[in-house]
Amino acid sequence: MTNTQETINAIALTRVNQFTLAGLTELYNRLGSATEVMAHRHDVSDVLPDASPRLKDVLANMDHALLLAEEELAYDEAHGIVPLCMNDPAYPDRLRECDDAPLVLFCRGNVDLNRKRIVSVVGTRHCTPYGRDLTAALCRDLRTLCPDVLVVSGLAYGVDITAHREALANGLDTVGVLAHGLDTIYPSAHRDTAIEMLRHGGLVTEFLTKTRAEKVYFVRRNRIIAGLADAVVVVESAERGGALITARIARSYNRDVAAFPGLVGAEYSRGCNNLIRDNEAALITSAEDLVAMLGWNDDTTLAAARKAGIERQMFPELSDDEQRIVDTLTKNNDLQTNILAVQAGIPVNRMAALLFSLEMKGVVKMYAGGIYHLLS
Repeated sequence: MTNTQETINAIALTRVNQFTLAGLTELYNRLGSATEVMAHRHDVSDVLPDASPRLKDVLANMDHALLLAEEELAYDEAHGIVPLCMNDPAYPDRLRECDDAPLVLFCRGNVDLNRKRIVSVVGTRHCTPYGRDLTAALCRDLRTLCPDVLVVSGLAYGVDITAHREALANGLDTVGVLAHGLDTIYPSAHRDTAIEMLRHGGLVTEFLTKTRAEKVYFVRRNRIIAGLADAVVVVESAERGGALITARIARSYNRDVAAFPGLVGAEYSRGCNNLIRDNEAALITSAEDLVAMLGWNDDTTLAAARKAGIERQMFPELSDDEQRIVDTLTKNNDLQTNILAVQAGIPVNRMAALLFSLEMKGVVKMYAGGIYHLLS
């Protein structure tokens, strides 16, 4: 555990570094601690000869930042927030490898950020039913293949919140990386999910309390989403968007990037299709593809799951009529009830009860217009 003065010094440096001072992280890495940086704040050029005038000026005037850091630490201790300094053993090792890693990561929850397997799942805020189904299937099958995997995302609308909720629903821990301080939740609509995540994962940020969400901060937090994980999975994305920024950063960190393909011309599949076309992401269609790509398929749990099968065998036992419905949707998905009844050869007056049973078992999902979709 980092000592109190080191934490205060690191928080103070984090505050001034919010203005992206070139050279501060390099200075920290050369000296090995925030305390050493503070000890050399009046002779920075001796350690970093090409230090910018701005960096030298800021470090020479740290009194106010130190005062605010003491207030921050007091708030953190009173509200269950844990500041992890870069030289703390609990600081995520994967993130520490990145040149622009935050000097301090503020954390709430009970998760180990050095979990053996970590996957970041990102995508558009305008997630379609296709994207929600892909995310649900990914988390469900990861639970079987790699039950110790940690799912990371950004708590935003769309793919992010879907990934968090599906991870929780399938018994996986999940971490949200925030673009603001831990004294608030944005968007507020995700507060209940965030609270549940504190019991089964956590929330992390590089931003001090009282820092409100700003557009530029969302871009900054994307590097943490990329840096925490072994791989980044892009579920859906338009031609431009934050998910593509995260994918690009992940590649710069030598992380694996994977993407689900979508229909040609579909607005929120263009980004994924372009990543795959340009060899910037591996094409995956399932959790099993991802696990194989990452070389996790030698794991004994995966071997046992593969032997048992992770597709239809994962479903609960089905009655003969339920199986007929599944077989029909396998051949021709997304059918209205009446058409499904005809193709499956089941009386319409029995279909409602059968479809409800399949919904409860997580096998099908009803969309608008009474259309039933077989979940992969």
